Amino acid sequence: MVIKNTYTISEAAEILQKNPETLRRWDNEGKLTAVREPMSNYRVYQKEDLEIFPEFQKFLNAAPVDNFEIPNQDFSVVELFAGAGGLAIGLEKAGLKCTALNEIDKWACQTLRTNRPKWNVIEGDITDQSFKRFRGKVNVVTGGFPCQAFSYAGKKLGLNDARGTLFYEFARVVKEIMPDICIGENVRGLISHDNGKTIEGMVSILDEIGYRVATPIQVLKAINYNVPQKRERLILVGVRKDLGADYKYPRPTDEIFTLKDALKKGRLYDKNVPKSEGVKYPKRKKEILEMVPPKGYWRDLPLDIQKEYMLKSFYLGGGKTGMARRIGWDEPCLTLTCSPAQKQTERCHPEETRPFKVREYARIQTFPDEWKFAGSVNQQYKQIGNAVPVNLAKEIGHSIISFLNKIYR
Repeated sequence: MVIKNTYTISEAAEILQKNPETLRRWDNEGKLTAVREPMSNYRVYQKEDLEIFPEFQKFLNAAPVDNFEIPNQDFSVVELFAGAGGLAIGLEKAGLKCTALNEIDKWACQTLRTNRPKWNVIEGDITDQSFKRFRGKVNVVTGGFPCQAFSYAGKKLGLNDARGTLFYEFARVVKEIMPDICIGENVRGLISHDNGKTIEGMVSILDEIGYRVATPIQVLKAINYNVPQKRERLILVGVRKDLGADYKYPRPTDEIFTLKDALKKGRLYDKNVPKSEGVKYPKRKKEILEMVPPKGYWRDLPLDIQKEYMLKSFYLGGGKTGMARRIGWDEPCLTLTCSPAQKQTERCHPEETRPFKVREYARIQTFPDEWKFAGSVNQQYKQIGNAVPVNLAKEIGHSIISFLNKIYR
């Protein structure tokens, strides 16, 4: 857990070792009052309100977190749905060796080959590929499979019931290779997808092919892992049942990085962000966004401009805090998307009225500056926006090495 100024109910409950319902009751009774964050509208507790608790003081005085661990031998990875390499670079930085990567997008494959000519990039549809040749030779299989629903038959879902989905292909490859551990990565919404039946089915399938899932399944917040971005990713971990070790998720680190850290010389990078190409706003949109201050959004516009910009959305409920949103230098960026100028998820530069450029996008995702992206500007945005942040992947990599070191002492 990272020391910061505000804490969600679930974070406060974990630190104080209380049930979240207890905190909600205290809130209703006025004993410990939560406030609403202006942007997210989430109910949070202020740091100073929690400092009266001994448990919180113990948390403040805890030693800094460091997930770093050196592998005690070479450990290898096969990555599926590899994209532009965010996860692969992070695992490599942690000390894992890349045996092979599979990806269907030709531009992403070109990106991988350009930057790592020695990597074994298997280009093509995963459904056409066999990975049996890697059986017994690979420690880890990873993959950011897209979330798809599948029919849930009774209490136990079998592998065959998931045919036609990309999770089936992920599980099939795991079954072909039988690594020590498999890591699935997805959006946080997978937890509640189809009322939880989708994730329940995935757990059932992994159980069928010989893997127990590390529980509780966690959604990792990138800002807690040296990433200047409020991105959240669900990490599903399966451990082969014949192994005696348990997997532990990486612990959150102690610093929160901001947009300034991403784009300026400082704590994350030793120089300012390199110049690069980027898209522009249409004339009228730029005129409107000129009126939005850093850390502001559509509600900071004059009322008549709000109605012009929001159209029918102006009269609907909800905060819609991503619309006409300008990021501030002193905050982490909101989650990047595959397109830098989508109306629902605007991410405007704090000083210049424009979307973030390609290298700025890459910095916010913690890609190294030397990592080149293939294809058109739009293709590059897509590759970066789809990626796992490199620094988050690195911390996951250290947690994998910690697990493997227990097995191969």
